Amino acid sequence: MRARRLTGSLSCLVVLTLTAAGCGLSGGSDDSGGATAGGCSVDKGNVGSGKLTGDVKGTITFQTTNLKKDFGDFFNGVIADFQKAHPGTKVKWIDDPGDNTFTNRTVADAQACTMADVINVNAPTATALTKAGYLLDIGTKDPAASKPFVPSFWKTATFADASGKSIHTTLPWYTGGVLLTYNKDLLEKAGIDPAKAPTSIFGLFADYEKIAKASDGKYFATMANPIWRIPADFDQMGIKVLSTDGKSAVFGDDPRTTQWVEWMAKLYKEGAMPKDSLSSSNDPSTLYSQGKVAYGSTNPSFVRFVKQNSPSVYAETAVGQQPYDALGVASAGAPQFISVAATSKHAPVALAFAEFLTNAENQTAWCKDPAVVIFPTTTESLNDPFFQTVTGTDPFSQARKLVADQLKTASTNQTNLSPAVQNAIVSQVQLAMQGKKSAADAVKDAQEKSNELLKQGS
Repeated sequence: MRARRLTGSLSCLVVLTLTAAGCGLSGGSDDSGGATAGGCSVDKGNVGSGKLTGDVKGTITFQTTNLKKDFGDFFNGVIADFQKAHPGTKVKWIDDPGDNTFTNRTVADAQACTMADVINVNAPTATALTKAGYLLDIGTKDPAASKPFVPSFWKTATFADASGKSIHTTLPWYTGGVLLTYNKDLLEKAGIDPAKAPTSIFGLFADYEKIAKASDGKYFATMANPIWRIPADFDQMGIKVLSTDGKSAVFGDDPRTTQWVEWMAKLYKEGAMPKDSLSSSNDPSTLYSQGKVAYGSTNPSFVRFVKQNSPSVYAETAVGQQPYDALGVASAGAPQFISVAATSKHAPVALAFAEFLTNAENQTAWCKDPAVVIFPTTTESLNDPFFQTVTGTDPFSQARKLVADQLKTASTNQTNLSPAVQNAIVSQVQLAMQGKKSAADAVKDAQEKSNELLKQGS
């Protein structure tokens, strides 16, 4: 369950990417000779080449997703520290609830030129917003922005603009790492040794099948919707998803892709997954906490949810290494990102705050919060003893220890698919899982549809 915050419909992001060619992109000009970004009139300094300059003064908005309840004191403190360091600035914090309309509202705000100045985005959202020209090219506007970050994480902060050029429109903020979270009792009932984690995706699928055969419908292995696994599983298996230039889909050329779809269809048919979860955007949190799903989220912070909501299931929970598969090393997945809107009326303030928020001091302080299992993306933070010496045998401590041990050498590979392309692949896999077409046809059609969208600039 590695894709995050993909709640709600992706249709608006599809529209956004399809209509990007009709928008004024970064570096463009409007009829009056001013600059435009994503169709919005902006200060010329926000776009094009050249370092961003200007006074760090003015009011900006900062948008997070569902953090105020648990971390209000921390972020209010960060804001206060920033405002103290930069007299004449004010940061208004907006905490989006992250409900099913999150994506729709974010896109609508961007198109209306009212998107928050500094905003937390995931990879799919960053992909679409970068292509449409709504995000500041941080790598150009501050050439020194990369210095604090682990190089592999800085690499993940690159997304393609409308011309296909890779630019840094995000700052890597925090990562959850990737691991297996599972119910020991349910695995043992299926004859699976919880201490022996599978070493490949297909090996994990074989364990899913054992659970389906042993559970008789009383519990399940995992959730069905392939949106949680595409392209994460392909990346983990070393299946090349896009061509080197990113302009065409090539995943169908690898026979393992068809094998993967065959496995998904087989597992769904055999009852390894709840039938009603095929198109649901729900992650396994609720069903896992009810003891009805054997494998939980691959996000280490998931154990926090289980601990708070189901102590009895938490007592049976353990964590293990996500299969290395073809990568040969652990996967850290994609971090969460902080972006600056190219439409910001006070871009110097927004960029300064984004960099302040993601600096080593603030990342280390937040990641040490005992209520969360997250990890920093800066080199200095990862060298802190807190992440190098982890004690405790409970699932929470073990999750932190496992990821901390692997993070510096873990792969941060991720294929950044636009929501339109991801949805096209997912839809075809769903048809195969329902038995409405063969795995081979589903892969063939998914690749063709992906290529059509890529040619359209989607």
